[in-house]
Amino acid sequence: MQAYEFINNLIPPLKPSDKTKMALSWMEEIRTNILPVVEKGEFKGFVSDDLIYTKNSPESKVSKLELLSPFCLVYMDKHIYDVIKVSSEYNINMVAVVDRDKKYLGVITMEDAIGAFADTLSIQSHGAVVVLSMFMTDYSLFEIARIIESENAKILSSFISNDPLDDSKIKLTLKLDKTELRHIKATLERFGFKILDHYQEENNGSEEQDRIDNLLRFLNI
Repeated sequence: MQAYEFINNLIPPLKPSDKTKMALSWMEEIRTNILPVVEKGEFKGFVSDDLIYTKNSPESKVSKLELLSPFCLVYMDKHIYDVIKVSSEYNINMVAVVDRDKKYLGVITMEDAIGAFADTLSIQSHGAVVVLSMFMTDYSLFEIARIIESENAKILSSFISNDPLDDSKIKLTLKLDKTELRHIKATLERFGFKILDHYQEENNGSEEQDRIDNLLRFLNI
């Protein structure tokens, strides 16, 4: 799942010589509040509608604005996860994609990245999510999988993050192929695992919104 596979070709780059009124027109047309700025194949940063409105000069050029996040980019061969990570770091919903020579290739929106990442983590598969807390020294996905499989369930995907309640521990989030967690939870607890939370998902609602909501809940971001 490399970044270049998810470039959004509907979002055009601006040139520094373009007027800000044209930038606003494009934003309105494609329903975004931010656009990339590229000069001679090099990504320079982003311009937002807020920047333009603050300048309040529709005839001025984009080059007169102080562009946002010139380092908000990923290389084309990076995983889609890196796109989400960079987007979060810069608090911006669009990330530029460049090749190894720093030549601009396009952008990926946060919505596209989340949709793609959700697919890689089996978020849309019907099942349930269980969240465990443990010391890193106690982490063994093989052992946890063995315990879960003893209850006729399988791990579809897993994700490790810091435990917000105890920085000496990790939080392990597991997506399972079963919706009934009662016996699985009891077995995990019997083996000494602490369960922080669990989600028994329903198979209804808006598919696109569910995919985004489930991923954010899975990642806890």
